Amino acid sequence: MTDSRDDAADIAWLRNLAAEGASNPMGGGSILMAAGLIFGVASIVHWSVAAGLVELAPQAFSILWLGAVVVFLGTLSFLIYRKKQAGGVTTAADRASRAAWSAVGWGIFALFSSIAVVATRIGIESLILLSLAPSIIMVFYGLGWAVSAAMTRSKMLAGLAAASFVAAPLLALLTDQPALYLAYAAALFLLMALPGYLLMRAAKRG
Repeated sequence: MTDSRDDAADIAWLRNLAAEGASNPMGGGSILMAAGLIFGVASIVHWSVAAGLVELAPQAFSILWLGAVVVFLGTLSFLIYRKKQAGGVTTAADRASRAAWSAVGWGIFALFSSIAVVATRIGIESLILLSLAPSIIMVFYGLGWAVSAAMTRSKMLAGLAAASFVAAPLLALLTDQPALYLAYAAALFLLMALPGYLLMRAAKRG
């Protein structure tokens, strides 16, 4: 049997969370923008190699994406440090969105770790799994935007969540084509980098 006082406290907390989210812009826009730009550029380079515009050894793909991860982690550390130095108030809605996007990041890391494990077990045949990576990542991004939209009551973020989910099967249609990574870059720029920039501007105005 639940305590009515606990229920009332939970309702009050949820009401406060929704009010904070509706009246305060979502934080972390600079991180989202950085992710979209860094991995979007990496995807364009991948496309240029896959399309034969640039001649590089097959191992270049692994080096490319590993390098993108290293650059992003370095940028992430810098942005987190700068945010801590700047201080400011962090709302409950902001903490919830941050937790959601952190889970998205760890989920993507777990995904590629799993693909690496499969590659060591069955060899080059596992590379077909990489063709699904852009679609799966867009699903992860859709989840992140969906949670952020719920926390901030933002129709724009809800639209980004829907667009990310729609992008996933559309990218799958380009499997085994170099254009996959060009389309993936466009999705990263439009659904991550640009919204991140707009959120960053909104946070500064707020």
